[in-house]
Amino acid sequence: MPELKINYQSMGSGAGVKQVINAVVDFGGSDVGMTSEEVAQSKNGALMLPMTAGAVVLAYNLPDLPDRNEPLRLSRQTYTDILLGKIDHWRAPAIAKDNPGATFPDLSITVVYRADGSGATAVLTAHLATISEEWNDVIGVGKNVDWPRTGRFIGSKGNDGLTTQILQMPGAIGYLDYTYAVNNDVGMAALENRAGRFIVPDRDSAAASLGGATMPSDFRLFITDPDGPSSYPVVTYTWLLPYPRYADPLKAKAMEIFIEYGLNQGQDVAPALGYAPLPQAVREQVAAAADAISPDYAITLRPTEQE
Repeated sequence: MPELKINYQSMGSGAGVKQVINAVVDFGGSDVGMTSEEVAQSKNGALMLPMTAGAVVLAYNLPDLPDRNEPLRLSRQTYTDILLGKIDHWRAPAIAKDNPGATFPDLSITVVYRADGSGATAVLTAHLATISEEWNDVIGVGKNVDWPRTGRFIGSKGNDGLTTQILQMPGAIGYLDYTYAVNNDVGMAALENRAGRFIVPDRDSAAASLGGATMPSDFRLFITDPDGPSSYPVVTYTWLLPYPRYADPLKAKAMEIFIEYGLNQGQDVAPALGYAPLPQAVREQVAAAADAISPDYAITLRPTEQE
């Protein structure tokens, strides 16, 4: 086989899923996978194969906080109320209560959100709807939602655009994939988890969030409020979306080689990129499901450092 080259373009989960439905790409990727209705609409069908996992973080720009080593702490009610527009100033009593001893700037809060169809939006809103009846009733869940009309809310496209907005606007807070916040040195809030502990987002706390859930056979596992004292509360698997069959047998074999790489070498490099490796049992499930793509090629798993 000639050297395998993958051309991948980041465009947001909404646009990516649409391209899979219309069969104009060889595969897609998404932090929320595809619904049963979307799979049924797809011209070639679609598989949902989890390949890694990561956190969605609340990133902020508060340059006057005296100690960057002590991150902003936000309780569940506080960060929900900020995103509902009910808390609109950094000197609000609820924020001060979460951060005893910290001095906050005299700034209004600007919430920056994804204006395009985004898996990160779907993951965050699913978590908020799980922990807040008000959020579920007023905003709901989706890749695109109607953000509050109160307070200061600004839409931006893509992780890159949202990161730029946060960095350029003192007092801003928004949500990003963990890797974008790390790579751009953006402050990340420690969020209160289900166990009542404030957890800093990183690959270890994301991995802890995966440990208590069993992956179903269809790989539709959405962890909206994970158990565990060390779990970060907003996490998601990231799914590869290949087709179950390819008309070109060489392309089918190429897809399986790509998936095999992701399940082996890809798991080794995931932590350095800010993602959590898959649990061993999930790796085995994904390998078995992907074996059907190319009948003459079987995926082999080798031991990884996590074992």
